[in-house]
Amino acid sequence: MRYTINKINKGEDELILNYKEKNPEVEAVLLFMDKRQRKLIGRKNDETIVFTPEEILYIEKVDNKTFVYTDDNEIQVEMSLYSIELFLDDESYFRCSKSMIINVNKVEMLKSMPSNRIDATLVSGEHIIISRTYASDFRKLLKGEMA
Repeated sequence: MRYTINKINKGEDELILNYKEKNPEVEAVLLFMDKRQRKLIGRKNDETIVFTPEEILYIEKVDNKTFVYTDDNEIQVEMSLYSIELFLDDESYFRCSKSMIINVNKVEMLKSMPSNRIDATLVSGEHIIISRTYASDFRKLLKGEMA
């Protein structure tokens, strides 16, 4: 993606995004532009649900659909995991498998499992398995070794 930056002396700051097709890179820019609002939008049945990142327990990709789980809702969002990860851009959220991101602040208990995996129990009582591919980075995050 190419971009141009122009400094102006008068008038209001303005950001214009021109794109042919919405892709993860474009989604990331759009999310960055909306980041000040820090709200996400999804659908549950026929309702539009607005929620904050702090409400998220975990996010999961199932059958090419992305779902956000909160205490009260299972919300389908029209974003890729990668785009959500860029939007959250916070150590409070951790990619724990290819198809899942967890809110570290919602983890209540951890248990080591065979094959170097971790069973994370969330405040809701749900168990999320952190795959061995991501377990080492998760341990580093908990020790404060990741930036």
